[in-house]
Amino acid sequence: MPRYAMPFLAPNTTGKLYYMALIMHLEVEVNRLSMDIQVDYFNITRKQIDNLLGPSKAREYLHKQSIFSITVGSNDFLNNYLLPVISMGARITQSPDAFVDDMINHLRGQLTRLYQLDARKFIVGNVGPIGCIPYQKTINQLSEGECVALPNKLALQYNARLKDLLQELNENLEGATFVHANVYDLVMELITNYSKYGFTTASKACCGNGGQFAGIIPCGPTSSMCSDRDKHVFWDPYHPSEAANLIIAKQLMDGDTRYISPVNIRQLRDL
Repeated sequence: MPRYAMPFLAPNTTGKLYYMALIMHLEVEVNRLSMDIQVDYFNITRKQIDNLLGPSKAREYLHKQSIFSITVGSNDFLNNYLLPVISMGARITQSPDAFVDDMINHLRGQLTRLYQLDARKFIVGNVGPIGCIPYQKTINQLSEGECVALPNKLALQYNARLKDLLQELNENLEGATFVHANVYDLVMELITNYSKYGFTTASKACCGNGGQFAGIIPCGPTSSMCSDRDKHVFWDPYHPSEAANLIIAKQLMDGDTRYISPVNIRQLRDL
């Protein structure tokens, strides 16, 4: 795609600029790359940056001009702990507290490892209101204004621990800034007050199939498509639409501490 860096695994990835988008899962899942593996890939890229710029300039570039955006956790719940039928064994053997503990401990190690690879500016998003996504509303046969309680409870439990973790890392990792992006409250604001932002629905996916909210089958070539994607908070059964993401991005870029702290992205860039 024009103007975008090639993915790390693309065989034709070349050039002097390297970008890393850390949107991943904390645990190992089928057909997905865990965060541990993606940090391994960045370690390879890190050595390539050294070769291109020299060790001293590479370190300065990473410290001052690079921002690491990390969005994790949702799929650990949706495709692991909350997955219908398959997850029953995990829920029997591991309490919600223990599962969240495991996630936080993994993340602490992964963020510390990135710091050791010279990452210094981090944006870490919390888990959104996953009990309100079209997939959860559809499989639980909820009405328009309802959300599933357990997924949201787990998200809030994880989010509280994440906020504490980022404060801990800010205090203990010298020279690093970990910014907390409050995705949960941002997305919940759009869901609760969707008409205020020009949307006509916060329940039905624009692209998807199955059930009242098109939330069973993910978006694909044979999916039903809405007539105006900008009127939907959700693009597919899981993810916000581009229109919703633009609102979220503006708040993270220039917003106040309700949604991003201790600084926003523009302020982080200038540190």
